[in-house]
Amino acid sequence: MKLAVNKEQIAEGLQKAAGIIPAKAGAAYLRSIWLKASKGSLAIMTTDADIEFTGRYPAEVEEEGLVGVQGRAFVDLVRQLPSGVISMSLDPQSGNLLLKQGRRNYKLPVSNPEWYQDVSPFPEDGAVRWAGDLFMDILEKVSFCIDDDDAKDAIACLYFKPGDNGRIEACGLNGHQFAMVSFINDELSAMLAPDGLLIQKKYLPDIKKWLGGDEIELNLTEKRLYLRRMDGAEMLSLPRFSHSYPDYNVFLSKFGENGEYAVLDLSRQEAMDALGRIQVFNKNVSFNFSGNEMSLSARGPENGSATETMEVEYDGSVPAITFPARNLLDIFGHFASGKVKMMLTGEEGPCGIKGDEDLDYIVIIMPMKPSTEIFYEEENM
Repeated sequence: MKLAVNKEQIAEGLQKAAGIIPAKAGAAYLRSIWLKASKGSLAIMTTDADIEFTGRYPAEVEEEGLVGVQGRAFVDLVRQLPSGVISMSLDPQSGNLLLKQGRRNYKLPVSNPEWYQDVSPFPEDGAVRWAGDLFMDILEKVSFCIDDDDAKDAIACLYFKPGDNGRIEACGLNGHQFAMVSFINDELSAMLAPDGLLIQKKYLPDIKKWLGGDEIELNLTEKRLYLRRMDGAEMLSLPRFSHSYPDYNVFLSKFGENGEYAVLDLSRQEAMDALGRIQVFNKNVSFNFSGNEMSLSARGPENGSATETMEVEYDGSVPAITFPARNLLDIFGHFASGKVKMMLTGEEGPCGIKGDEDLDYIVIIMPMKPSTEIFYEEENM
């Protein structure tokens, strides 16, 4: 193998490949980056046995070939080189990879060629286009509600469910929170089976690193999801998860036209500012309603107590409700609307949250059970 390539053209691809390599654990072959020189291009390939990444970049190839190197060491070296052309070739005597740039010379050991396993090719038939920025927005708005425990099966996944007229619902659930974004994509909806598509949460950070704002191509096989740049230069593929997703319409229906709930309209930023201050005193914050005035309060055995009042629009009979402050702050942070609407089904019932500027987006959170704790001063114990 002998080639010359510009650092700027491979730097980003190497970073994406390095993000897939297991940090320490795992077999040595999983820590390798494979470099394949062919006519006019250098392919960079890596896998962690589940996710597969391939990037293909322009290069001046004198001699074709394939070689594997210790991934992180190779990426760290290239990252610290200055801009310019890098030459790579195999030492005919030692078999090591020789890397040169100007007066800089490096010799890197290579991986056992028997370790190499070719990555799955992108299935061309039936591929659909999708906006990368929309996919990223869905990940941001939904993934925080997905359970972190892989043992939780389906609720540890991002779920895409096809509906009528090309509409798709993207959902995340963790037992005490639920988020859903709905959007229309006729081709993608037609591609999905009635039971939808599940993507495990552990793969979402890799998708986020790979995605940009440009359009992408997407395709599915029975076992894998494939994502590819429109110019074909980079591809990411990952396993599909097979399990039944819970019927979330059971609790989503509570906020439909026939639902019975109190309605609270408030300034999102004002509420976030108040929650940020009050959570210093206790992780749980109580909302108490009196007409169109709401007080937020919290108290703790060591930190004292706090109360703040703000103007709201409230229509309902729920006198008070308690939420985990950090979770509510996180939810509000995923909205763009200046005002949010909270739909309260009861002091211990689910609460739905929507925003006027966040169309087709809803988050549901379970409140905390009202506390009856009594805190004692140390001298009275």
